[in-house]
Amino acid sequence: MATLKEFEDTLREHGMHMALALLERLRDRDRATRTVKPARRLTGQKMTPDLARAILELHASTGMTQQEIAFKVGVNQGRVNEVIKRGKWLDDDPHAPEAIARDKAKARMRADPVAKRPPTQRGPAKVTARRGKPALGVRRPSPQGQLVFGDL
Repeated sequence: MATLKEFEDTLREHGMHMALALLERLRDRDRATRTVKPARRLTGQKMTPDLARAILELHASTGMTQQEIAFKVGVNQGRVNEVIKRGKWLDDDPHAPEAIARDKAKARMRADPVAKRPPTQRGPAKVTARRGKPALGVRRPSPQGQLVFGDL
């Protein structure tokens, strides 16, 4: 299948200027009707002790679910759960486990922003080629469940 760029080049080579003009008019019409879609995801707000207190207040005073609270304050639902269930982010302690984890993650991002994830413990990827193996339709009999009596 040819790309649009290849199609245009071919039209130019053959001197089909009317077709190129039609294509350009279609492009202009498309640009005129194009709209900018809003972002599907909201960027999360930084968790602070004040925000954690606001989450707890909403949880105690309203019948809102964690998901509704998360949407209202602009954070991840998991953060709301951490605040409600475990009391995380309520103090401004830099030695709190969540603050230490956040700082380590930020340091990793600054050190090497393009760093790849470490390989999994499962080992190398499986090879899908079936060299030297029988065809998929051919099946060898399994020795399971067969008794071997030797010379009787």
